[in-house]
Amino acid sequence: MDNHPGILELEKSKIHIIVEIVEYMPNAVVSKTIIKKTTGNVTVSSLDAGEEVAEKSSPFDSYIQIIDGTAELTISGRSYQLRLGEGIIVPAHVKHHFNAPVPFKMLSTVIKSGYED
Repeated sequence: MDNHPGILELEKSKIHIIVEIVEYMPNAVVSKTIIKKTTGNVTVSSLDAGEEVAEKSSPFDSYIQIIDGTAELTISGRSYQLRLGEGIIVPAHVKHHFNAPVPFKMLSTVIKSGYED
């Protein structure tokens, strides 16, 4: 970790095994920020089987990549099954939510360009 208080990023110039950044916790959703800047962020999350992330929308596009397990993602009422190695762009201003039929881990990247419609 960075030695500066309030900064939650991973240590720079150090190799990380992405799937090991967060562990599974029983009956929980766990997230760890890899990079957090005013211009965007990268986060890795784990969801235990049966967990979900409530429906929300973001003012920016988000890129989701599955790094372990299988996720169920619903975007504007349409359901997607995402498997290990698969990714999808969740459009800005669109309601979406995640369900974990089995435990899964994902990498989420948001770039805040400031020019979104």
